[in-house]
Amino acid sequence: MSSFTISIDGHAVEASAGQTVLEAARKLGIEIPTLCYLEKCGPLNSCLVCLVKINGKLVPSCGLKVTPGMVVESETNEVHEARRTALELLFSDHVGDCLAPCNRLCPLGMAIPVMIRQIQTGKLEDAIGTVREALPLPSVLGRLCHHPCEQGCRRGTWDDSAAIRDMERFVADWDLAPALPEHVRARPPEPGRSSPSLPRCRAATGKSVVIVGAGPAGLAAAYYLLQWGHACTIAHRGSKGGGSLRNEPSDHLPAVILDAEIQQIERLGAVFKPSAVLGQDVTLDGLLRGFDAVLLATGEVSRETGQAWGLQMAPGGIKTNADTFQTSQLQVFAAGRAVRPMSHLVRAMADGKAAAECIHRFLLGKKVARADKPFSSVMGRLDKAELGTFVAASHAVPSVSACDTCAGFTKQEAGVEASRCLHCDCRSSGDCALQTYAQNYGADASRFRQQRRKFEQQHQPCGIVFEPGKCILCGICVKLTELAAEPLGLAFIGRGFDVRVAAPFNRTIQDGLQKVAAECVEHCPTGALAFGEQKAALEELTLASP
Repeated sequence: MSSFTISIDGHAVEASAGQTVLEAARKLGIEIPTLCYLEKCGPLNSCLVCLVKINGKLVPSCGLKVTPGMVVESETNEVHEARRTALELLFSDHVGDCLAPCNRLCPLGMAIPVMIRQIQTGKLEDAIGTVREALPLPSVLGRLCHHPCEQGCRRGTWDDSAAIRDMERFVADWDLAPALPEHVRARPPEPGRSSPSLPRCRAATGKSVVIVGAGPAGLAAAYYLLQWGHACTIAHRGSKGGGSLRNEPSDHLPAVILDAEIQQIERLGAVFKPSAVLGQDVTLDGLLRGFDAVLLATGEVSRETGQAWGLQMAPGGIKTNADTFQTSQLQVFAAGRAVRPMSHLVRAMADGKAAAECIHRFLLGKKVARADKPFSSVMGRLDKAELGTFVAASHAVPSVSACDTCAGFTKQEAGVEASRCLHCDCRSSGDCALQTYAQNYGADASRFRQQRRKFEQQHQPCGIVFEPGKCILCGICVKLTELAAEPLGLAFIGRGFDVRVAAPFNRTIQDGLQKVAAECVEHCPTGALAFGEQKAALEELTLASP
């Protein structure tokens, strides 16, 4: 087979006759986005997100064959804008949320529907992994969070919102039980569990941060910085960490729970320096000589105190760049009530997390900025029929209240409450090519959107869920059924704007997917085809015993 050289973004790459521009780009390590391309299916040329520019024209790269001396532009602003527009056009008729409302409203961004599915199926080790990946001090938040997530729960517009905070507390307390003294445990630890779980930490970076203040914002910042491999020292004025959390009534937050959660941060590697007052026992200049960055999370700071530290002050506290958390001294960051008044625990922790993200970028020599919010297409308000579609796929039981309020949910109670979740997030969220590329290219899902069509959800007996509103008519599933010689298969039905993917002769999706159902689900780029939750076990759940 003859070979020759082509140029992509100024880089020469050897290509062979019959190869596509897409294949040549991948050989060079250039990742061109594709939604309708699967190698075994060949080019389908339906999504147009793989556009490149050749001889002044924008063309799809997945089907265009290379020719000797070809000059290709891929990673330019013009090409990226064209790809972004192609993505936005796909969203113009997209019906589905990437992230559930509860997930979007959580200031710490926890994957709440994922946690609930894990509780529902009894996978508590997985559930605590989901919780601790996102939340510092989850047993504390499970008691004190003002739970804005529940305000967005769609179940609440039908009957009662899912008790998300109580489920979170159940998982966190289940995990924390081995670290609690026997006489204060609400329930014994699970057999075989000798210590609480810890999130996985990256390799040490050799960078160090000192955090002044061991309240919610400071502890949260340390929690994340330690996971990213940075050494953390926490200097605080009290004899114990916790800051304002130490003032909570014991019936709201037992001290032993707070102590055990702070010990988790110590287990991650934090070094606590108690009885250290900035301006008396330590100075800002001294801290800057000993550490690569400083985070001030001291709680409220008076104008006089801040000026004595050599910092510019704003009416609410220390003056910072709202996008970077940096003070007038760029190595010094500030967060929480040191910057502005805050009344909610979870928002103080979210502020600590955002500051930690900026410090992380600073330590790595990257542009300092808040992390981008995860992309999500948003359906908006559902009508009664659409909401009923979700409700029909959940467990029809009233909201569960813990039999023992002090102890919280039992495993059985948590499982029943989890079964009430409508699972209105996308089953493919986090593993959806359309969502990923929209995030990467900064797509605006509402740019071309007008009145959306009705939400549909077709549950097949085999466990597949088909949501037509998420289908972008890429053609992959149609081609796979053709290649597998499915007896019925799938096809494009209708004409013009009414075209849809379906099985012929008004048969079901399951009828058309006798051989390649799993393969079609695996390669669906938008989650329009997915495997749903198994409902069989739900009917066996009972509140009779833990």
